[in-house]
Amino acid sequence: MSANVDLNNRPEYDQVIQDIADYVLNFKIESQEALDTARNCLMDTLGCGLLALRFPECTKHLGPMVQGTVVPNGARVPGTSFALDPVKAAWDIGCIIRWLDYNDTWLAAEWGHPSDNLGGILAVADHLSQVRVARGEAPLTMRDVLEAMVMAHEIQGVIALENSFNRVGLCHVLLVRVASSAVVAKMMGGNREQIMAAISQAWVDGSALRTYRHAPNAGSRKSWAAGDATSRAVRLADMSLRGEMGIPGVLTAPQWGFYDVSFSKTNKDQQVKSPEDREFKFTQDYGTYVMENVLFKISFPAEFHAQTAAEAAVTLHPQVKDRLDQIEKIVIRTHESAIRIISKVGPLANAADRDHCLQYMAAVPLAFGNLVAEHYEDDFHASNPIIDELREKMEIVEDERFTREYLEADKRSIANAIQVFFKDGSSTEEVSVEYPIGHRRRREEGIPLLEKKFKANLATRFPAGRSQHIFDLCKNQPQLEQTAVHHFMDLFVI
Repeated sequence: MSANVDLNNRPEYDQVIQDIADYVLNFKIESQEALDTARNCLMDTLGCGLLALRFPECTKHLGPMVQGTVVPNGARVPGTSFALDPVKAAWDIGCIIRWLDYNDTWLAAEWGHPSDNLGGILAVADHLSQVRVARGEAPLTMRDVLEAMVMAHEIQGVIALENSFNRVGLCHVLLVRVASSAVVAKMMGGNREQIMAAISQAWVDGSALRTYRHAPNAGSRKSWAAGDATSRAVRLADMSLRGEMGIPGVLTAPQWGFYDVSFSKTNKDQQVKSPEDREFKFTQDYGTYVMENVLFKISFPAEFHAQTAAEAAVTLHPQVKDRLDQIEKIVIRTHESAIRIISKVGPLANAADRDHCLQYMAAVPLAFGNLVAEHYEDDFHASNPIIDELREKMEIVEDERFTREYLEADKRSIANAIQVFFKDGSSTEEVSVEYPIGHRRRREEGIPLLEKKFKANLATRFPAGRSQHIFDLCKNQPQLEQTAVHHFMDLFVI
């Protein structure tokens, strides 16, 4: 037989795919902490989506592809009057909840935002709940939504623990596509074969470049890319339940599989990895770990590697606000991931560029005492040249302990430290913040502030009475879990 002839023995599904499918089909969620955290995540994610509706650059993307389209049992987009097919609804929900980069985050070898999966989960759950009621069947409940959230978080987060996609130039939204396809296919009633088919299709789509997240090409795609990913997952799940075949060896196929094509080289020097280094590594099984340990952005709409830097800068603000013109240098000690993803010098072209710049996110609170979404807009930046003046005086230094403890399973700190030096030789003390307020270690301190944030975000869209009703429901775990999904979504219609 010629060496150039491929053997056409169709393989079993890759073990990674089988493990994900078995998890969503068979795992029973018994962790009350995970469900409670999922409820808080639901509140925070929807609240951030409502806040994003204040920004025209976001809302221009929303609505049906063809104006005037009427969709029976259409999925609603919170804070709007849109009722759309689940694929476009997932896109819109995913877009608004990610636009301001202000809700949960997962940091490990790979970064990402597991709440991005809520776009697909909520769109499908709302549509299916309405369809079931129309057939005289029981609707889906918000308990179903919370469980799907826990599972999507777990799939995305556990894969990310030891496997860095950013180091080979790929975007973390491919993990949104994989996680969403699995949980959405299950919600739709898929069997094991159909769920594996959907997951495999998601991996085929997986090779998304992250060019748009980094200088000098950072732009607004990073605000809608996750919505696009979770929407695509809904489409792939629907196709799989219609009988579309999967691609069993999508990861491991020699030459054509994901490992060889997309995971075989390092991003820095393009050296080829050994075959064993190309395959994903796992240190734990799927459970509820990720939701229990997820990070919330409570105080600042800032890329998470800069959260503690912004908090340190706010602390230093009273000492420097009247001496900004006397500053000689600003030293920021940080961890390697922050340097790699968000440390930038030179001009910043747009809001998306600014909210992924460590120096910008430290300069604004140093000068103004806070950091809010409007601080990234063009008008604010243009009218405050002090921001770029402070950026130019910053020195970014890696702290090896910060880098090490960022990856340690029992710590997962996201540390930054800032010290300001003045021209007369004096200086502030160094302010170091190792765990942001949204960290699991600061839950007791953080959750009341998260609830306050949710109330404020509700008030941007709804009258006081409805805002209070939504808040009270979301605070009551048993009542929320028993609520039909379509009734829950009714509360968010304008």
